[in-house]
Amino acid sequence: MARDADVTRELTTLRDYLRWAVSRFEEAGLVYGHGTTDAMDEAAFMVLEGLRLPIDRLDPFLDAKLLPRERERLAGLIEARVETRKPASYLLNKAYIRGVPFYVDERVIVPRSFIGELLFSGLFAGEDGALVDDPDAVESVLDLCAGSGALAILAARVFPYAQIDAVELSHDAADVARRNIAESGAAERLHLLEGDLFAPVKGRRYDLIVTNPPYVDAQAMAELPPEYAHEPAMALGSGEDGLDIVRRILREAADHLTPTGALLCEIGRGRELLEAEFPHLPLLWLDTQESAGEVFFLRAADLQG
Repeated sequence: MARDADVTRELTTLRDYLRWAVSRFEEAGLVYGHGTTDAMDEAAFMVLEGLRLPIDRLDPFLDAKLLPRERERLAGLIEARVETRKPASYLLNKAYIRGVPFYVDERVIVPRSFIGELLFSGLFAGEDGALVDDPDAVESVLDLCAGSGALAILAARVFPYAQIDAVELSHDAADVARRNIAESGAAERLHLLEGDLFAPVKGRRYDLIVTNPPYVDAQAMAELPPEYAHEPAMALGSGEDGLDIVRRILREAADHLTPTGALLCEIGRGRELLEAEFPHLPLLWLDTQESAGEVFFLRAADLQG
């Protein structure tokens, strides 16, 4: 506590706390990847969100002098990040995908799927070469392993006339998703179901299934950095090679897609294993600025074959 008191006396501007946070994070050897990529990115998110400022507008506030209570809050958050190694999103109860805010806590994995970027990339916007000719014509979407509900909520923005089911096995995670859905502005089109993969949707079929299932292999689970160990293990691990749940989805998805439907699935680093096991499937790999070979797209007709 004495250290916090010294900090709040000596550091007075947002720039001061940003610099101090970067130094503390680098010194502590923190690990990132929960929506931020490095110490600077993490520090900017924490000071802006910690002061309830727009997280995409750092420069206008850099030299603003902070009130004593604001300095105390930032000092406490920065020290908590170092001492607990909790992801910043848990300390702030907030995560963003494509600028859309989501409530999070330790009952649910911090949302960070590459699918969020892909949904807004133009591939699903009816443009030339798009995978979906007309997003307005998509009537039904299923989000499997919904977690916080983030992908279901983003899908509601991309497909404005679709009814969207979100399925989550964890009751605790479903409670978080319920809160986010209620605050999404599209709650009338979003339906949360609790259960194991396709079990809650029974005979229903969808124009698009999106899923970011658990896909961490056993060795990686055993070696998780402290930041990732704070997340629910059931939201991360998926058997010895990380593909147990992906295999189940591939086996069952055809029974839940419309004839022109498709599956969009994130699998992490298991591309070679998956292609070797399912050589008959024409998996279309969709890359983002930060990923390659981690998300595939597959049409219903190819799953039926």
